[in-house]
Amino acid sequence: MQLEPYLFFHGKCEEALKFYATCFNGEIVHLSRVAGSPMEEHFPTDQRDAVMHATFVADGIKFMASDGRPGPGPDGEDDIALSLATKDAAEGERVFKALCEGGTIDQPLEKAFWGGRFGQVTDRFGVQWMLSIYD
Repeated sequence: MQLEPYLFFHGKCEEALKFYATCFNGEIVHLSRVAGSPMEEHFPTDQRDAVMHATFVADGIKFMASDGRPGPGPDGEDDIALSLATKDAAEGERVFKALCEGGTIDQPLEKAFWGGRFGQVTDRFGVQWMLSIYD
């Protein structure tokens, strides 16, 4: 299992990633927008060009990013989530269940439209966790 930070930029994701690419001699290896995704209907029409998900890499650096959910931001309280990824389904399910104890399930661990399974939980300490299981 590996841990990757997930950063929310509230409408400035693409701009931030281009900035980091210059700073770290890195690159945006994946970028998908809200438009054309199953999430499109949940966003106002003027926000459908928003970055739904992106992955950035540079030497010794890897993180994921998004413009975040529609609505007000940034408030400084939900701008970072920790993302876990694994191919071990049993281990992923165990970790998700453990993180849920005393916390809040934000999205149940279920089949994801991009493949595998995905779930989100805010643990009892207020840390947001995203878990992807690539079966």
